[in-house]
Amino acid sequence: MVKIKVMANYLSANRNYSAYNCEIAVKEKNDCVVRSFASATGVSYRTAHQFCKDNFNREDKKGTKNVFITSGLLRMENSSNGFLIGDKRFSVRKMSKSETKNVYKVKGELIWRQKTLKSFVQAHPNGTFVVMVAKHALTIKDGELLDWDSNKFQPTRKVQDAYELKSLSKNKVGTQLSLF
Repeated sequence: MVKIKVMANYLSANRNYSAYNCEIAVKEKNDCVVRSFASATGVSYRTAHQFCKDNFNREDKKGTKNVFITSGLLRMENSSNGFLIGDKRFSVRKMSKSETKNVYKVKGELIWRQKTLKSFVQAHPNGTFVVMVAKHALTIKDGELLDWDSNKFQPTRKVQDAYELKSLSKNKVGTQLSLF
């Protein structure tokens, strides 16, 4: 069973996303990439907005062009120490063809087809992913689709690109001091 959790509910419940109602967010349009990075990394909207401006040439109220997202993320993937967003460091990995497409055998010929969001979530139940679909970006985090309420019943949208994010920041919570 695929769990679909809509971004509107997620944002109101997520303390890391407390800046959802900040003046920048209220005035923005086409900010799905900003929201995707905020929800994927657990930083504020304001931090994610500045990150997208700095790394993906994002213009206010105009969205982010896919070519800038792709080139920025590939540059970050090739960086030995990942990328920094706010005070958190992450590695990024572009997912391979076999991870974002299904292969079928039809009359002896192999056919590659883009995975749907539903099949992507089923294939990747763990981890954090920024996923690109037609003219839109969203987050899949531990099997939950984080997206706008109006998109919640569109599990058949095709995955065009996907990037896996992994935290490189040391977890300070629950760390125990060792004396010996």
